[in-house]
Amino acid sequence: MFWDNHMHSNFSGDSDAEPIDMIKAAKLKGLRGITFTDHLDLDYPKEFGFFDLDLESYYPTQHALAMSESNENFTVLTGLEVGIQPHIVNKCREAVNAFPYDFIIGSTHLVDKWDPYFESFWERDSEDILLKRYYECILENITAFTDFDTLGHLDYAFRYAPSESKKHNTHLPYADIIDAILERIIKLDKALEINTAAFRKGMGAPNPAPSIIKRYHKLGGKLITLGADAHTPSDVAGDFDRLPDLLKDCGFKEFVVYKNRKPECYPI
Repeated sequence: MFWDNHMHSNFSGDSDAEPIDMIKAAKLKGLRGITFTDHLDLDYPKEFGFFDLDLESYYPTQHALAMSESNENFTVLTGLEVGIQPHIVNKCREAVNAFPYDFIIGSTHLVDKWDPYFESFWERDSEDILLKRYYECILENITAFTDFDTLGHLDYAFRYAPSESKKHNTHLPYADIIDAILERIIKLDKALEINTAAFRKGMGAPNPAPSIIKRYHKLGGKLITLGADAHTPSDVAGDFDRLPDLLKDCGFKEFVVYKNRKPECYPI
């Protein structure tokens, strides 16, 4: 009875999915609930795409749908995935507090205005330098902005690294800065997201890697959220069947779902 707490609909610039179709897919897969977390990436470079979210329409529309589709066996929640950059934290804070969202994912999609999703990012320097800079940006972002509930797809950049070996070596070469990131979110009482989209992107583990999840647990981290980062109905709860054994091996027996920005615990 998992929840999928990271998914996108046609309110996001990179999805054409009707919200009702995501809900139907979740029900068919036997989920207990879902949270819509459409993209809000303010000041995202227009040459790479469009990720401004129609906030005035988004929450009222999704919340009304949530009210009509939720019942005692299935719950629909409404959240945001906020792309953090230090120079826009005030605008992000205003957006997050404009409506009574259930859940906020804090993500880093841009590294000095470049998105690792695109080949042009990897042409700028060596992979090691760029990946280290990616983690540095995450730490800068969560130092500047703290109004989020979970840290999204921590090793996201590695999904798109040109060298296949990099996709499976996301931790030890960068252990010091990852520790600083994990210690920061633990101190802030934030959750760590376990994002299964990495499997669809050719990685052998979720974002972040199990070694990072274990390190988070060892440092005292207790809160994890689950999400497939689905942009289509077929990807809702994708690869969730891999999670129980993996997460228990990392030391976790429960995950959390945020409702009204407060975590509720559920067994794995």
